[in-house]
Amino acid sequence: MLKSGLVAIIGRSNVGKSTLINTLVGTKVAITTPKPQTTRRPIQGIITREQGQVVFVDTPGIMQKARDTLTNKLNAYAKDSLRGVNAILYIVDPTRPIGDEEKQAFRLVEHQTIPKLLVINKMDDKASKNFVDYYRDLGAKFDAYVEVSALTSKNTDLIEKWIWECMPEGEFLYPEFQLTSMGNEEWLAELIREKLFLRLREEVPYSTHVEVSSIDIQDNGTVFVDATIYTHSERYKPMIIGAGGRGIKEIGQSTRRELEAVTGRKYFLQLQVAVDPRWVERME
Repeated sequence: MLKSGLVAIIGRSNVGKSTLINTLVGTKVAITTPKPQTTRRPIQGIITREQGQVVFVDTPGIMQKARDTLTNKLNAYAKDSLRGVNAILYIVDPTRPIGDEEKQAFRLVEHQTIPKLLVINKMDDKASKNFVDYYRDLGAKFDAYVEVSALTSKNTDLIEKWIWECMPEGEFLYPEFQLTSMGNEEWLAELIREKLFLRLREEVPYSTHVEVSSIDIQDNGTVFVDATIYTHSERYKPMIIGAGGRGIKEIGQSTRRELEAVTGRKYFLQLQVAVDPRWVERME
């Protein structure tokens, strides 16, 4: 009998949730950067095995500081993503001590009665010195724990083994070869936003949002993408465009290179920058 179910991946910001979901799925379905608030929507990655199918929900990282509209909305997304799931992977980062933000994130899962796995990530990092604290303070509150490196895939097979033990019987939730629930427009917008985060100075990325307006596939397989980068303040627009348009050009080039490497198709990206102070309100 096949098994299937949903697994929420939750934790505070920058603990490696998106890296872990990409490792488990085996390809990039969630963007990753060293900056907080990279993930803004619950993103679903899918693995299909002979045992059945598991859908991972990668949630925005819980943040305590900067309680602006965006942060509040991201925290609400994370909380809502726990509804209807069959198991929880709670990710922690032992390079950082337990603090108020960790306690806030833990409160979301503390009273959940479904199976919960404590995933102590970044064990490949020499700065991981707080493992004992996490195990002592949180370990007993989970059904099991595992030390992993999402970056190198070390022990991630143990996570998948635990998940299959928890999943109920059920049929596939998605087609067998589908790796993510995101549409092409959303996936492309996420990749562009990743390049924004990686390139721009600290304060700029959080003012930005990306929307893909059209994807046109030519008969020869070449893909033309038209997208708009929105920022909420006029003063950020020249920072994104860069001197002589160099910034927006580099963002487009790095996105195109990754798309062509992943898909094997040739891409052309047309990127515009617009100011919309209310783009956060359009996030569903």
